Amino acid sequence: MSLKTNSIEVLINYFKGYFPLDNEEVQVLQSSFIERTVKRRGFILQQGDVCKHFTFVVSGCFKMYAVDQNGKEHNLQFAAEGDWTADLASFYSEKPTGVYIEAIEPSAILQIKHEDLLNLYINFHKFDRNFRIIIEQKYIELQNRVLQSLSATAEERYQYFLERYPNLANRLPNTQIASYIGITSEFLSKIRKDRALGS
Repeated sequence: MSLKTNSIEVLINYFKGYFPLDNEEVQVLQSSFIERTVKRRGFILQQGDVCKHFTFVVSGCFKMYAVDQNGKEHNLQFAAEGDWTADLASFYSEKPTGVYIEAIEPSAILQIKHEDLLNLYINFHKFDRNFRIIIEQKYIELQNRVLQSLSATAEERYQYFLERYPNLANRLPNTQIASYIGITSEFLSKIRKDRALGS
């Protein structure tokens, strides 16, 4: 069985978790998405480009981040197996992005172009509803991130990370998690050590 077939089946099963698919809907998924493999540290979006794809992660992991004027990275979001990633503002406005999306691990992805996604919305209302839920969840996630950064302690932000990405705590280096939380990797090491000791 080809990687293409495996990848599409992962996506089909993802949607089947929300609603049953008929043969036409399965076929339109197969024709609308393209598959890519991305090496570690490979980019699917770079600052200044227009985000042209909505991306489903079949395997691997990505980070979305911005770079400040001092060259420091600030992680905004992670996306691992079964999750979606895109700069939605750039994707829908078709204007240049201010972020990067980079593979942290070797990854396999499925991508759909803006016009093909709009075609799904218009012709298949199941997908219109499902993608609306996906986008709403991403908005809620971003809103929670903003609230966390304004009022939560570093320990509370780490706990939120663990709740949001329970399968990534042992896959990501401290530097990546610390950038997401907004602390130094040394302070994160202390938090993890204190938690391990039960303090």
